[in-house]
Amino acid sequence: MTADIRTRIEGFILDSLLLGDASRMPAGGDSLVETGVIDSTGVLELIEFVEQEFGISVADTETVPANLDGIDQLVAFVERKTA
Repeated sequence: MTADIRTRIEGFILDSLLLGDASRMPAGGDSLVETGVIDSTGVLELIEFVEQEFGISVADTETVPANLDGIDQLVAFVERKTA
C-alpha cells in the first residue's frame, strides 16, 4: 500500500506542482518548502488532493510540516489516516 500512496503523491507533485519538470522532484525526505516545490497556496492544493484522493479529512491541527512537508512525511501521514 505504501508504494501506491507514494506513486499517487509523487504523480500529483510532478503534474500539479512541478508542471511535469521531473528534474525538480525532491527526494523522499526533502522539504517541499525548502526545495521550492511548494508555497502556501501549494500547501492548500496538496491538502485538497490528499483529502479527495485518499478519502481522508485533514484537520487544521494536522497541517504541520511533520505531516505535509515531504513525500516521506505525506506517505506516513496518509497511512496513519487510512489505517
